[in-house]
Amino acid sequence: MKKKSEVAIEFASPSLLRIFASMVYDSLLLAAISIAYGALVVGVRIGFFGQPEVGHRIQWGLHAEIVITLGWVLTLMFFYVYFWQKFGQTLGMKTWRIQVVDAQTNQLLSYSQAWKRSGFALLSLVFVGLGYWLSLVHPQHRLAHDLLSKTKLILLKKK
Repeated sequence: MKKKSEVAIEFASPSLLRIFASMVYDSLLLAAISIAYGALVVGVRIGFFGQPEVGHRIQWGLHAEIVITLGWVLTLMFFYVYFWQKFGQTLGMKTWRIQVVDAQTNQLLSYSQAWKRSGFALLSLVFVGLGYWLSLVHPQHRLAHDLLSKTKLILLKKK
């Protein structure tokens, strides 16, 4: 009885330009989510404290600003976590035929991996996109946040 030899499946890596293009698409969705988040925060504030006097702006304390900003960042991160874990791609990634998968199994990400990838991607952006530029010199064109979260991006075939 012959044993099946395991064949490693090789997937093409998307170019950095393609990745940036998908990020532009996703930024439009993130802008809409940000507007909805802001409306919700202001609505809750007005619900609890009433409208400010005519001609005055809502005043936020430092603690409130920190909590609101943290909530906004977590909301945007959750957008990615949800779509990466559920479908392996956001709408922008789907448009540009990019999917994120577990680097070892080529399966959808776990929630833990998706949160790690999202957090490391945010750090990468904060540091002038350094983690993205790594793909230009990495032999497999992987991003820093993919290496740290044990994920990889693959380019899907045209349908």
